[in-house]
Amino acid sequence: MTAALDFALPPALEAHVPPEPRDAVRLLVSRRETGTITHHAFAAIPALLRPGDLLVVNNSGTLPAAVGPIHFSSPRPDGSWLVEPRDKGAIRSSIPMPSGAVLTLERQVSPRLWQARLSTAVVPYLLKHGRPIRYSYVTQDWDLAAYQTVFARIPGSAEMPSASRPFTLAIVTELAARGVLIAPLTLHTGVSSLEVDEDPYPEPFDVPPATARLVNHVRAAGGRVIAAGTTVVRALETAVLPSGLVGPAAGWTSHVVTPESGVRVVDGLLTGLHEPRSSHLRMLAAFAGPQLLSRCYEEAIRSGYLWHEFGDVHLLLPLRPR
Repeated sequence: MTAALDFALPPALEAHVPPEPRDAVRLLVSRRETGTITHHAFAAIPALLRPGDLLVVNNSGTLPAAVGPIHFSSPRPDGSWLVEPRDKGAIRSSIPMPSGAVLTLERQVSPRLWQARLSTAVVPYLLKHGRPIRYSYVTQDWDLAAYQTVFARIPGSAEMPSASRPFTLAIVTELAARGVLIAPLTLHTGVSSLEVDEDPYPEPFDVPPATARLVNHVRAAGGRVIAAGTTVVRALETAVLPSGLVGPAAGWTSHVVTPESGVRVVDGLLTGLHEPRSSHLRMLAAFAGPQLLSRCYEEAIRSGYLWHEFGDVHLLLPLRPR
């Protein structure tokens, strides 16, 4: 395993069904300063955070983004959408869709994604005709509710911001009771099954003024900013001003966090377990360093942790406040 970027994922470690209750997942915790790795139930997360910490969450809701063989991924600034035709043999410039809609493929933008336009408004159409995107490792269809997090408020993600799926109302209540602050932002994530070594494409995001102020306040007071998901890291790091503070920001982000770019305002990260050589692993290496990250993934495989959106999670923590 090289910097945890390339490894063999045993098929037995793919999560096939949503865990119930939601917090019935395992939590791997790593601390960069000491190099320690520990194992917990997810319900232990309130005790692992500190009073004065800020947990930033993504309030994007999951769309039923699959219609027939077409996976709708994310909007583009010009009003078009990125889509993935799953049946390569059916690709043509004009594709008839249910209820008389027509999808026009304009140009191919990656080996599997196309820029396209639907003849009607996309989000209402998906809410009426779509189903959640499901990959082959999930053995049956599940209702859209299985793909929503407790924080979901604004529909827009093709795939669930899954790091937050294990949170329950009871855990959120305990976090608040312990003095852990929670603030939302929005990043609508597209299809995450990127090709090996493929960078994320631009995604719409919104860091509201209240969240930006709270991030700056917590950092000034010596608290830790913990991102619930790689989407949160991407949005917050996009919103960093030249002063080093976070400002309110909205639009499309192309920012890719790597060990070279570093992280400027996020101290810790809660995330799922990611596929070999995915761009998310470069972000994780920016938090943990390549050696600890490699050990984490070796330990996760050895201990039977589960991957993908219904799988287990990993909390990368600094040992001490700044």
